[in-house]
Amino acid sequence: MSEVFIFFCVCSWSLYGVFGVDAVKSVSVTEGESVTLNTDTEIQTDELIMWRTGHNDNLIATKENYKIDFPDERFRDRLKLDHQTGSLTITNTRTTDSGLYRVSSTRSEKPLNTFNLTVYARLPVPVISRYLSSSSSSSSNCSLVCSSVLNVSDVTLSWYKGMSVLSNISASDLSISLSLPLEVEYQDKNTYSCVINNTVSNQTTHLDINTLCPTCADCTRCCGFTEAVIQLALSALVGVATVAVLVCEFGSKP
Repeated sequence: MSEVFIFFCVCSWSLYGVFGVDAVKSVSVTEGESVTLNTDTEIQTDELIMWRTGHNDNLIATKENYKIDFPDERFRDRLKLDHQTGSLTITNTRTTDSGLYRVSSTRSEKPLNTFNLTVYARLPVPVISRYLSSSSSSSSNCSLVCSSVLNVSDVTLSWYKGMSVLSNISASDLSISLSLPLEVEYQDKNTYSCVINNTVSNQTTHLDINTLCPTCADCTRCCGFTEAVIQLALSALVGVATVAVLVCEFGSKP
């Protein structure tokens, strides 16, 4: 019990030393968008405002009187500082902008605000395709799969029937391929869609059942895998029998 108390005290002291008494505010955005980190106060004209980022407290923006400076080249032409509040705006955000941001002032001993910024990569559009499945329950079912090759983390891929979730799969790793199967009837009139999402955005592809699962007489196109194989085998047998009959007929003539 004493060890837990000591650990809690050490952690609390560390957080106070790095961030002051204010809680860290979480902010999420999709890359390419702009985000504003607010000081939540008005500043005096001669007050020195300093924005720092990372655990090493790299100085990225300062304001004193009417002079504003952005010393960090990583944010070249992507930072704006409000003259009245000292709030910082980052434009054209990148995933590498993710991290801790702290704003401090010469008027206060503690940080005015501390943020944990997460910039998510843009989500790819999921792809719906049809495939032949030997496990189809009947020839009246059409086998589909929704897939996406990811370069982002913490996403969920889901099949929807109308507004209801039918199934989903999640991934937390980068550079992984997700796929989610679905079987529907050829005459199904319901609305289906495949959605990939994270905490800040989503991408949706709607199923065009008439294009991917058409009703027709061509069994190799519309029937299940087993039925298609049987149909092809019967066609081959009929062809062989026809050839045999012709050979016999012409061979028996004088």
